[in-house]
Amino acid sequence: MDEAFVVRYRTTPEAAEENQRLIEAVFAELGETRPAGLSYAAYRLADGVTFVHVAAGESDALAGVAAFREFQRDGDRRREAAPEASPATVVGRYQS
Repeated sequence: MDEAFVVRYRTTPEAAEENQRLIEAVFAELGETRPAGLSYAAYRLADGVTFVHVAAGESDALAGVAAFREFQRDGDRRREAAPEASPATVVGRYQS
């Protein structure tokens, strides 16, 4: 099975829109650069301030994405607390 990583955190209400904008910039760059061996998704939950990121595949692929480094740069300022991160095993995956 593939290895994955799941990160969950809450932003401050004031920072939620900025956080989403920075995530969208990551996906824009991923769409342009198309790094091989990476599966990545980010979700904003219904409360509007909780975000969940799921990455699988090449563990260092995101490190080469300039927009991801920018997203990480002021993360502590945008979050209410440290993110909860845990490794996971992919049981199944479907992409159309």
